[in-house]
Amino acid sequence: MNKFLNILFFSVLFCACNSTQEQTLKLSVVTSPSTTATNAFYVSNKQPLLPLHFIKLPIGSIKPEGWVLKYLQLQRDGLTGHLGEISAWLEKKNNAWFSGNGEGDHGWEEVPYWLKGYGDLGYILNDDTIINETKSWLDKVFQSQQPDGYFGPKIRPDKDGHFDLWPNMIMLWTMQSFYEYSKDPRVIPFMTKYFKWQSMLPDSNFLETYWENSRGGDNLYSIYWLYNQTGEKWLLDLATKIHNNTANWMQPDNLPNWHNVNVAQCFREPATYYMQAKDSSFLHATYNDFNLVRTLYGQVPGGMFGADENARKGYDDPRQAIETCGLVEQMASDEILTGITGDPIWADNAEDVAFNTYPAAVMPDFKALRYLTAPNMVISDSKNHAPGIQNEGPFLMMNPFSSRCCQHNHAQGWPYYAEHLWMATPDNGIAAIFYSSSEVTAKVGEGNDVTLIQTTNYPFDEHIKIEVSTSKNANFPLYLRIPHWCNDATVSINGQAVKADSMTASSYVRLENNWKNGDVIELTLPMQLKLQEWQKNKNSVSLYYGPLSFSLKIDEDYKLADSKKSIQWDSKWQPGADQSKWPAYDIYPASAWNYGLYLNKQPLAGQFKIVKRQWPADNFPFTPKSTPIVIEAKGKIIPGWTIDKYGLCDTLPQSPVAVSTKEEAIELIPMGAARLRISAFPVVE
Repeated sequence: MNKFLNILFFSVLFCACNSTQEQTLKLSVVTSPSTTATNAFYVSNKQPLLPLHFIKLPIGSIKPEGWVLKYLQLQRDGLTGHLGEISAWLEKKNNAWFSGNGEGDHGWEEVPYWLKGYGDLGYILNDDTIINETKSWLDKVFQSQQPDGYFGPKIRPDKDGHFDLWPNMIMLWTMQSFYEYSKDPRVIPFMTKYFKWQSMLPDSNFLETYWENSRGGDNLYSIYWLYNQTGEKWLLDLATKIHNNTANWMQPDNLPNWHNVNVAQCFREPATYYMQAKDSSFLHATYNDFNLVRTLYGQVPGGMFGADENARKGYDDPRQAIETCGLVEQMASDEILTGITGDPIWADNAEDVAFNTYPAAVMPDFKALRYLTAPNMVISDSKNHAPGIQNEGPFLMMNPFSSRCCQHNHAQGWPYYAEHLWMATPDNGIAAIFYSSSEVTAKVGEGNDVTLIQTTNYPFDEHIKIEVSTSKNANFPLYLRIPHWCNDATVSINGQAVKADSMTASSYVRLENNWKNGDVIELTLPMQLKLQEWQKNKNSVSLYYGPLSFSLKIDEDYKLADSKKSIQWDSKWQPGADQSKWPAYDIYPASAWNYGLYLNKQPLAGQFKIVKRQWPADNFPFTPKSTPIVIEAKGKIIPGWTIDKYGLCDTLPQSPVAVSTKEEAIELIPMGAARLRISAFPVVE
């Protein structure tokens, strides 16, 4: 009898809870959050700027876990964390960034490039060593400010005596992160004084040199950041001045230049100024730039485009590469544009780059990287492969120092990604932008401090679990992004399915509820196989499973190389650096790579077998041996597709390719785990 009463009690309790959920839950599917409200707790755009759809949370709000945390730890223990000890450009002696007065014999973009990610890495990991070292540099930057407002190095003036403002733009971003973390009272007056100085410069001598002219959008972004802190109207006049003197990224059929990093970084400038101009043509220009470069040079997997250093007409094969700088700048642009537009396309592209291209640009221990990485890349060595690739030099090898830019600029990639896993919304809610195991603590609703704990192995698994931790019930909206590739997403709350008319791809599920401690939200994003045909690139194909693109598994033969002999003139070690701790490698194929993919008329599920493996014990899934998912496929060798005279895999043959070789079983692994890879396949008959 008691057992029956207990069952009856819990049944009634379950029904009551379920009924309460139905009464309090408001569910909708939206293309972006409404901006009619204003977030009461986090700094967003002040009027007259257009409101943001998503608002970046202060550094420290998000604690990454899982494989993203593992990547940050590898950065800390690897090149990022120790670059200050080994890079000659970061040597403090005679460094114009560290002298305190702008004097020195070296000091350009390298220090702020490195600090931009290094400092954020320390703030996220709460690492005192990194935080204190960052502050020691920034203290010198504060000290360097002149009475007129200028700060930083006095070296590198052009023939007219004008100082290049490009490296200062990067340092301003470092200052903004430092302020988010520390609220140091020096930052706001420092930036204000500097921008006052900028506002006095004549247009005839403002943003004239190549880098600063191309990248004025980074300066513009910092002006809006300061305006949102102080509300001083003259800053908007300076913003217009910056836009008018920046290269024209609003041309309908052209870009001001085709340097890969500039394109990835600067295409967002019109959308940034759109917040002030409120003219949709500015927003359209950013979308147009993004699509234009991919139409011409981006018929490849991995979210990027083939520019090597500078895109060239006629060089659009997937063997054309992209700088590591370009990868991290594209991710940063996507993250910023997610906030400005609310459009899920930008988060989708950031994932494409983050999962499929960026991991392969860096050694698994994060102690070396390569300057250039391509979707089809079967040799990664120190030879000069020009003009097959645009650059002349040892730019394909894994090397701590093959170039002075990417070795420092790479630092921002994963820290910035981790900072955007969650974002605030105008309606005092919170949004899961990128799915990754993490904790976020934020003010929501009426000012409640709520922690959301996310557990997932995404993108290698389709299940995401979010648990609510709160001292008292809190009513607020939670947004869940539905990626472009997913049409059958499902959501449940406390084990009960939540029904909506349509949880469509490229949208957000908005769950407004009176959340209580222990509530569990589960999101499932069913992953399906998809074959992408690149008609403009010889009808080649790429295979996707959810957000992951797959590459041929090629056995990788690592040969230890002398990094001293395989560097550019502008890549320098500190005199006392122990280079034995920072090995460089040439990577060669130890198995056949020239396979075409064999397809038939069956559904994809009948042609390919998905094999799930155990999650790696070290939480690092981006190596051929550790990846938790592989795909079994069929292929045939293409005898005529070989290494060409430039030492690169030859350009793609036109598909379909008629061959007489036998059909073989081949294994495909996630593109990001393959440092040698074929990711755009010819189709064989």
